[in-house]
Amino acid sequence: MSLPPLDRLPTPATTTTTRSTTAPAPAPAPAPAPGEAPRVTRTGAATRLTSLNRPAHLVLALLPLLVIGTWAALDRDAWRDGPARLADADPRWLLAGVLFTLLGWVVTAWIRQGALPERLPPGLLMASQLAAGAANLVLPSSIGAHAVTLRFLQGRGIPLARATASLALYSLVKPVARVPVLIFFLLALEDTRALGALAPDRRTLLPAAGGVALCLAAVCLLLAVFRPLRRPVLGFLRTALTDVRILHTRPSRVLALWGGSAAAPVIQGTVIASVGFALGLPLSWTQVVFALLVASTAAGAVPAPGGIGPVDAAMVLTMAALGAPASLATATVIGYRVLTVWIPLLPGTLILSALVHRKVL
Repeated sequence: MSLPPLDRLPTPATTTTTRSTTAPAPAPAPAPAPGEAPRVTRTGAATRLTSLNRPAHLVLALLPLLVIGTWAALDRDAWRDGPARLADADPRWLLAGVLFTLLGWVVTAWIRQGALPERLPPGLLMASQLAAGAANLVLPSSIGAHAVTLRFLQGRGIPLARATASLALYSLVKPVARVPVLIFFLLALEDTRALGALAPDRRTLLPAAGGVALCLAAVCLLLAVFRPLRRPVLGFLRTALTDVRILHTRPSRVLALWGGSAAAPVIQGTVIASVGFALGLPLSWTQVVFALLVASTAAGAVPAPGGIGPVDAAMVLTMAALGAPASLATATVIGYRVLTVWIPLLPGTLILSALVHRKVL
């Protein structure tokens, strides 16, 4: 029996009938009219997330009012007596103090850039640091400034671990870079006999050393007992060490981080010296900068919003020990607070509110 030709054999398409199981395509969404914003369909989870974000956004928008009210309550002497004390001051030295205050904000933004490998937009970075300075007046130990900077970095697309590592590096480098500056100004002093009263005794050093040792022991105990903490802590350390290695291969970042951290207290002390010279303070520039370095080193560990209280008192005592009248040293510190806090406070809070409104923070 002969077989039929191959071209006449039936194909599977003609012998079997298949049923399509593909679901019908959804109808396309109607196109927006010209000039109309595109419509975004929200799921239930996204709607709930938006409803939760609204109270947080309202709180952040009201934060500037909280900043002003808190600082007004904590720093009553500055806003009540400061303008009266500065009324008879030399306006030329006060203008110099304002210029050095502005330079200090620029240096702070420069240090923040030096602690991160990515390049940040200079204008927004400067604005975020002005807003961070305003937020820093509410919470102690620079928590407010770090929180605003962390939000800014995350808004720029920096992952949380790397942004946190940048803040940690910033906080670590600043006190380390201050040590050689303090030694330099100590050697530059002509008369160091008055510094004997400022030297800490054993009753002061032992509790401080014990507190540091207790904190380190508590951290080690937490890592040893709670194993879930080890992985994020080790991951954070790996991220931080990687960024440190990358940063120190770039001379511009090294100069910004270490040079800016060493210059920041000198500029801050120059602001105090300018206010003191405007009021007739009988101390040299070297003595005033050294007084700030000693005061910030001795009292900087005390958690106080914006350094109110401990650093101010330590500055007055240090300048008095160097030969300044206590009343004039107090007036200098109060004038310094007016110049560096109350004058930038209003623009800082307005910038903070604007950044929150524009969702930069």
